[in-house]
Amino acid sequence: MKKAPAARAAELRRILERANHAYYVLDKPDMSDAEFDRLFRELQALEDAHPDLRTSDSPTLRVGAEPASAFGKHRHVVPMLSLANAFSDAELQEWEDRNARLAPDVRGGGYALEVKIDGAAVSLTYEGGVLTTGATRGNGIEGEVVTGNLRTVLDLPLRLQGKGWPAKMEVRGEVYLSKSQFARVNREREAAGEPPFANPRNAAAGALRQLDARITRARGLRVFCFQIEAPGHKLSVDTQEELLRRLRTWGFPVEPHHTVAASLAEATREIARFETLLPTLDYEADGVAVKVNKRALWSELGTVGNREPRWSVARKFAPEVQVTRLKEIQINVGRTGTLNPFAVLEPVEIGGVTVSTATLHNFDLVNAKDIREDDDVEVTRAGEVIPQVLRVVAREGGRRPPYQPPDQCPVCESPVERPADEVALYCPNVSCRARILEGIVHFASRGAMDIRGLGYERARALLDFKLITDIADLYDTAKVNPLHLLTIEGFAEKSADQLLKAIAASKTRPLSTLLFALGIRHVGAQGAKLLARHFGTMAKLRKATLEQISGVRGVGPAIAAAVAGFFRDTHNARLVDRLTAFGLTTREPREATAHGPLEGLTFVITGTLPTLSRPEATMVIEGAGGNVTDSVTRKTGAVVVGADPGSKLEKAKALGIETIDEAELLRRVERKP
Repeated sequence: MKKAPAARAAELRRILERANHAYYVLDKPDMSDAEFDRLFRELQALEDAHPDLRTSDSPTLRVGAEPASAFGKHRHVVPMLSLANAFSDAELQEWEDRNARLAPDVRGGGYALEVKIDGAAVSLTYEGGVLTTGATRGNGIEGEVVTGNLRTVLDLPLRLQGKGWPAKMEVRGEVYLSKSQFARVNREREAAGEPPFANPRNAAAGALRQLDARITRARGLRVFCFQIEAPGHKLSVDTQEELLRRLRTWGFPVEPHHTVAASLAEATREIARFETLLPTLDYEADGVAVKVNKRALWSELGTVGNREPRWSVARKFAPEVQVTRLKEIQINVGRTGTLNPFAVLEPVEIGGVTVSTATLHNFDLVNAKDIREDDDVEVTRAGEVIPQVLRVVAREGGRRPPYQPPDQCPVCESPVERPADEVALYCPNVSCRARILEGIVHFASRGAMDIRGLGYERARALLDFKLITDIADLYDTAKVNPLHLLTIEGFAEKSADQLLKAIAASKTRPLSTLLFALGIRHVGAQGAKLLARHFGTMAKLRKATLEQISGVRGVGPAIAAAVAGFFRDTHNARLVDRLTAFGLTTREPREATAHGPLEGLTFVITGTLPTLSRPEATMVIEGAGGNVTDSVTRKTGAVVVGADPGSKLEKAKALGIETIDEAELLRRVERKP
């Protein structure tokens, strides 16, 4: 007898999810690919014919939904903290000693050891056993909602197995791209003429933030889960080891190499075994997470502010170092004109990644390390991401002559400049093609005007086809329009339309964003915000004298001189005039410049505050009209001091700057202006 559509759809969902779990989590396929595809298509057909049957946990959602327009925000029920690092057995012992002073039972409680996956942290909300919200870590307090993208992660359960889970809980995990999948994705990108991803972690994080979940699905992301947060619900598990077992019974993938140790000495021996294991895994790992196994001790140990838990630490290993030949020293010209030397290397594999170039930082370091072409050099990946040359290891006879920094820009041949008290060389030509390209990419970047789809390749194509010569041309519809874009290889009607919409949307960004996007030397996002809040409009800032700009709290002499010089330049003045004429926002929102009890005051935060994280304290201060900077100067109004303050406290005392605690800060914020 043929089942009713609702009953058959429910049956198909159960069968397909069980098959997914067997294939991706248990690694024990119990169904052929052909049979899975047949049942999957049957469920798709049922849901297409009866849309009301499509549930939030349907396996068909794993293929990706229609593109989203933006990401919402999700506030984590418990902050997602970062782990402190221990780089040696001695530092690991110091960590235990500190904990034992707070909770003596730590020494006899044992430790859980887990491979620390190098991916993108996520928070997964389940209600009634069904995945309802998936979010990125964000700033640890609040992340972005990427539920549709996370549904495409095939080993992540959309509906839980077993029983006993909390009515509502957040599960923490790490989304990753396997090394083999990373290699496949990069081969496909190179074949399509697209730049390869730098590493699996960046590829995974980028995939999570795709507006089109179908792109995320194509990356082939996986996930490992390791933590549960369910305030108000007793989990009935005494140890981290038990919690991992519980996660697995509910259908979550758990990294399989986790283990427990009765003592720190035993944990240290296990960690040595992990160090040889990690390079053999098909996923990137940057150490071992060492956790106090008894969960009852976690609350006793607590956290260091809202930054890191005391009950866990990341035991990191020394970065891999390889020796290879430095074939050539080349130079990249940055958006502000900096000449940045880098090494072209004989390709070498470091940490599973083939490295063919490495940073040399600046010409002074090249000279200090006596790095020459054709030398054999030690290379590592800083933070396991950025390749850099450590030192020369072969200094045999017949070496090439010492490297000489250029006296001309390698792109436009303008004479280079070296400002006093700086190590960098600069190309002063604002029309230098390299500077223009880098400037356009920076202008369009996510932290600036956020023009999605305008990266290096497309920016270079727009320049090559002479559609644009500077950033203002992006807004000139006589030059950048569908008709012209479609003449460029790689653009289709949809991609051209998306780019034009992103350009149009960028016109609404506030003055502070525009100032940062302009790429004025020394002006970062925070400096741009200070200037925009103080002057309110671009017109007032352009008319300001050097003394008036220097008078802005938190703006140092280098920033002030750079800003004043930028607007004095006739080329830059014309550029800003054109941007204004094209309708870009040249004002800061009124609420950003509104008066408050901390108006006109600049604060520095040092140490760990009792209840506020660094981002939260910054928002409190800025919301009350104040500014936050990183450096203590004579212009600093007060330094907010928490536990374990650094050298900023000593500098504040030396300069006679007022120091206050979190309670006093909050008291001042509550005052009426």
